[in-house]
Amino acid sequence: MVEVVKLGIKRPVSGPLLPDPEPRDVLYTLLSVDDHLMEPPNTFEGRLPKKFVDVGPKVIETEEGHEVWTMEGTPYFQVGFMAVAGRSKEDFRFEPSRFEEVRPGCWDIHHRIKDMDLGGIWASVNFPSGATGFGATLFSNTKDPELGLACVRAWNDWLFEEWVGPYPDRIVPLGITYLSDPEKGAEEIRRNAKRGFKAVTLPEQPHEVGFPSVFDDYWEPIVRACAETETVLNLHVGSAGFAKVPPDAPGLELGSTLFQAMALQSCAEWLWSGWPARYPDLKIAMSEGGIAWVGGLIDRLDNIMARSGYGSGWQDPKISPSDCLRRNFWFCMIDDPSTVPTRYSMGVENILFESDYPHGDGTWPDTQEVMKKLIGDLPKDEIRMISHENASKLYRHPLPPTCLP
Repeated sequence: MVEVVKLGIKRPVSGPLLPDPEPRDVLYTLLSVDDHLMEPPNTFEGRLPKKFVDVGPKVIETEEGHEVWTMEGTPYFQVGFMAVAGRSKEDFRFEPSRFEEVRPGCWDIHHRIKDMDLGGIWASVNFPSGATGFGATLFSNTKDPELGLACVRAWNDWLFEEWVGPYPDRIVPLGITYLSDPEKGAEEIRRNAKRGFKAVTLPEQPHEVGFPSVFDDYWEPIVRACAETETVLNLHVGSAGFAKVPPDAPGLELGSTLFQAMALQSCAEWLWSGWPARYPDLKIAMSEGGIAWVGGLIDRLDNIMARSGYGSGWQDPKISPSDCLRRNFWFCMIDDPSTVPTRYSMGVENILFESDYPHGDGTWPDTQEVMKKLIGDLPKDEIRMISHENASKLYRHPLPPTCLP
């Protein structure tokens, strides 16, 4: 019997899903480093210790008609997590509240591969949804810490076995980890790396979600584990909440406008935290943060080191902050034309492509055409780097025998 609770939030009503689009012509081999999934209702079934079955994550109904995740007796609003692909633009503002309101490719891996083929995407890095707290913040704040750690492990097992397993050449394994105990979090990163995970996602600004800031040695075990296992540390914009705006501001409009400002701040914080200087092999991807701001950041870093003296606290005299940025950080774009004229400031080898399926910012199913307009006039070697080679090298993921262009 499905549990029913009162949520106290009116269920949004949106129009029907549009018919499947026609398959798009493939002009480029695309490896997207930022897409999203919705955990299906059976994600945790059979994966948690028996003592946690009743209090662990599960999908329930609300009196208002939503399907929501619940854990430890607390319901969490919406299962859709901005999964609006396949809807009309007019419906993008209406958050899907039931699985039947989203494309099956959001939560069924076989349908996901079908949608990737329709849009011309070769391979994809997939981030978790709100069921985990978008980066395991929910699992890392359970009343029972043992439950939280069990949920982290169960989610990673589900992803590897059910999401990656059927199509290992098409899905790049990205995991979550336990944030409330860095030693256990590091153990989980190492456990995953041994079986083939290539990445992990952490909150971009952990102090905003109840954890120590990146300037605290608290994070040393996790950072060291990432560096030693070549696990890419992905900092997804918004994973620690949206930008702080005035209470009377248009929250959605202003918050989404400030994505690049959020990425700039978190990138600067991680750079000045000293972790990249201490761990030269650490690899950090600024997921969905855009790229236009990177050139300005590099200019500013060079200025404070060469002229103003404000950079006297830099930790490594053998490398400048801007060169450390180029060595340790990668930058990700969905559809950012300003990337093209500024690409040499950070290095073309540091630029990655994203399609952001199934979110409203995403380009599916027209990703190939968007990329043509964005990078189609660049030299072919640069097109190959941005569309797939850089991502393949960073995430150590294989490419098909023949790549385009």
